[in-house]
Amino acid sequence: MAQQAAMAVDTVLAEHADLERQLSDPDLHGDAANARRVGRRFAQLAPIVATYRRLETARGDLEAARELAAEDTSFAAEVPELEARVAELDAHLTDLLAPRDPHDADDIVLEVKSGEGGEESALFAADLARMYIRYAERHGWTVTVLDETTSDLGGYKDATLSIRSKGDSADGVWARLKFEGGVHRVQRVPVTESQGRVHTSAAGVLVYPEPEEVEQVAIDESDLRIDVYRSSGKGGQGVNTTDSAVRITHLPTNIVVTCQNERSQLQNKARAMQVLAARLQALAEEQAQADASADRASQIRTVDRSERIRTYNFPENRIADHRINFKAHNLDQVLDGDMDALLDALGEADKQARLAQA
Repeated sequence: MAQQAAMAVDTVLAEHADLERQLSDPDLHGDAANARRVGRRFAQLAPIVATYRRLETARGDLEAARELAAEDTSFAAEVPELEARVAELDAHLTDLLAPRDPHDADDIVLEVKSGEGGEESALFAADLARMYIRYAERHGWTVTVLDETTSDLGGYKDATLSIRSKGDSADGVWARLKFEGGVHRVQRVPVTESQGRVHTSAAGVLVYPEPEEVEQVAIDESDLRIDVYRSSGKGGQGVNTTDSAVRITHLPTNIVVTCQNERSQLQNKARAMQVLAARLQALAEEQAQADASADRASQIRTVDRSERIRTYNFPENRIADHRINFKAHNLDQVLDGDMDALLDALGEADKQARLAQA
C-alpha cells in the first residue's frame, strides 16, 4: 500500500509540474477553454502537492529531532508532537489520493419531477427546486432555469435547472449534489386537505454532470426529433410572443430535453443539445458502471413513494436520509438551503466507501 501511495504521489507531482509549465506558456492563454481546463486541473492537484510538501517537511523535522534528542534532551519533548503531525498529514494525504469521482469538479443539470400525489407532489417538487436554488446561492453558484412546467397551484410538474460554479475547486457542484438523485418522499398536510390529515406523496430528482467539455458523444441528426413551440411560464414580456422554445427527442433512448428560457430559438437549441450530450454521456457511464457492478447504487428513475432515498416529515420538522440513517430535526432550515450537514454526512459515507475499495 505504501509503495502504491508513493507511486501515486510521484504521478501527481509530475502532472502538477507539467501543468505549471503549461500555465507559464503564453500560447496556452490564446485558447480560453484549454487554459481554463489546465487551470482547473492545476487547482485540483494543488492541495495534494501542498500536503505532500508539508508531510516531507514534518518528516525531516522529526528525523532531526530524534537525532538531536540523543545529545540534548530538550529535543526529545518535540518528538511526540512531530510524530502526531506526521501521522495526521500522512492520513490526510492518503485521503486526498483516494479514488475520486472523475466528475467531482463538474457542473450539473438537475431535474425535479412530480410523482404520486397530484398537486401536492407538484408543490413539493417546487419546494425541492427552491431548496437547491437557495443552497446554490449560499455557495455563490449560478442557477439557470432551463425549462419548467407548472401546475395549477404553482407547483412544478417538472423543472430543469443548470447549476454552475465559478471556481476551479476539485469539489464542484457535482461533488456536493450528486447524491440527490432519487425519490424524495414528503409527509405533511396538503393545502388541498380540508380535514387536516397528513398525506404522503413523492417527487423525483435526477442529477447528472455537465462537464465544461462534454466528451465526444455521437449524436446522429436522424435520431433526433426537434419541435419548436411558444414559450410559457415565467420569463417577462418576451414570453408567448415567438416560437422560440425547443424540444429535442432522442429517439433511440427516448430522452427528451426542452429549453425555453434563452432569448432565441437558436440559443435554446444549442443549450438543449449541450444538455442532451451530457445526458447521453451520463447514461453511457451509468450503463458501464452497472455492467461492472451489479449492486451499484443508482438513481431511481420511477417516482414511486415506496422506494425513496429521503423523507421530509413536516409535522415533526424532521428530515431522514435512508441510505446512511441520517436524521435531523431542522427540516425548515434544510428547505431554506442549509444542506451542508446532510451533504457532509453523505460525502463522508461515500469517502469511506472509496477508501474501502482502494
